Amino acid sequence: MFKKNPYEVVISRYITEKAQVLQQLQHNTSNPSVRKCEKPKYVFVVDKRANKKEIAEAIEEIYVDKNIKVAAVNVINVKPKKRTVRGQAGFKAGFKKAIVTLQKGDQLESNV
Repeated sequence: MFKKNPYEVVISRYITEKAQVLQQLQHNTSNPSVRKCEKPKYVFVVDKRANKKEIAEAIEEIYVDKNIKVAAVNVINVKPKKRTVRGQAGFKAGFKKAIVTLQKGDQLESNV
């Protein structure tokens, strides 16, 4: 069996308001239940056929220069949504996203 290209497994970062909140949970101390979130979490759009192990290996290989270690991967399949364009019914493509939890102290970008 051959090894997959990490850039085929991980398509892109998924940056939304909700993803930014999830990423900043490690810095919040206001709520006792949120205080437990010490590990940073990042969201990525991944290939629909990729499994958790392949995603973790691909993230570690892409960010090898930052020497990060993946602690956990959670996967969500986002269903296609109905759209109407010029009176024609259709669907917006569905995709698969992965919430990647890194080891405590690791992060993908530096805070300025």
